[in-house]
Amino acid sequence: MGRVSDLIFLDSAGSSIPPAPVVDEVIGHLRRETEIGGYRAAAERRDDLEAGYGVLADLFGCQPSEVAFTDSATRSWLAAFDAVPLEAGDRILVTEVEYAGNAIPVLRRAAEAGAVVEVMPSDIHGQVDLGALDLDNRVKLISLVHVPTNGGLINPVNDITAAAREVGALVLLDACQSTGQLDLRGLDYDMLACTGRKWLRGPRGTGALVVRDEVRERLTPRLVDLHSGEWTGPQEFRLRSDARVFELWECSIADRLGMIAAARYALDKGLDVIEAEVADRAKRLREGLRSVPGITVRDLGERQSGIVTFTSERVPAMELKDRLWQQDVAVTVSQRGSTLIDMSKRGLDEVVRASPHYFVTHEEIDQALQRISSSAR
Repeated sequence: MGRVSDLIFLDSAGSSIPPAPVVDEVIGHLRRETEIGGYRAAAERRDDLEAGYGVLADLFGCQPSEVAFTDSATRSWLAAFDAVPLEAGDRILVTEVEYAGNAIPVLRRAAEAGAVVEVMPSDIHGQVDLGALDLDNRVKLISLVHVPTNGGLINPVNDITAAAREVGALVLLDACQSTGQLDLRGLDYDMLACTGRKWLRGPRGTGALVVRDEVRERLTPRLVDLHSGEWTGPQEFRLRSDARVFELWECSIADRLGMIAAARYALDKGLDVIEAEVADRAKRLREGLRSVPGITVRDLGERQSGIVTFTSERVPAMELKDRLWQQDVAVTVSQRGSTLIDMSKRGLDEVVRASPHYFVTHEEIDQALQRISSSAR
């Protein structure tokens, strides 16, 4: 189970609770480093580290050559985005639920290159409106948030990527909130960025990047070192020909082993089982909240994820979050600045965000609903 004391944990969209095999892997390796040093300890796990590329390939339904390990979703996303060539007049398309961590580097680099940033319109459900897409050969990149940080909708990845293919645009999928709660195998995209700490239940300071073999030659990695390439002569170098060109030499071996363990744990449980159980928990919470006086559910989406957001008529979101923590219910708050376009469009400054994982029981959700009801008075 994922219980910590009597805490009802509804914050896996923030930083989830790692299962015991992940914790054991990380702590065990750190202890080994104290016995023989970091280099020797890493050498002992060389085969396990190499096998990790296959484990993540199984998680994403890709090839091991398409996987790179990083220290966060941010590092993964920036590494991919910075590698996309941009020129004056190029178009970058983003969703209305674009995350601030992506929007800021997009706006900055677009200004430097003379490119333009445009927002793809949403339909009545809040997801990208496929019928309203305006694509031409000036579109170089679509920054596609799969599941936003501030609500439950799930964007239709494959349909958007199919449209992008027709004009030669690249699709960078932000899977930060979908990796570990949804089965991502079978999705079509060019690049995918994710974190280990959320629904995958890995350690903090871990992430991954998927770069499809067929698009890698279109990219120009800008942050490279002696791991990314080889110094072949005084004035010559050669970069790697797989996704590991986006990795850097230094990393936390313990945390990487922990992320591999987390991915194995998810695969062993079954990605389809996880997706169904998370959807079940979120539906129970969402439907329960609709019956609580003074509470308004704020989720969008025709198909919805494990993220459940709501507001109270009487109690501000931050205060309600604090009241719930005092009653051992772990939630967080999404504020307007994290998803500025969407929140501004809907007239929201902040929402309470709850994200129950499969280890949260129906009984715990019902208890959480009772405490939300009392805290919102």
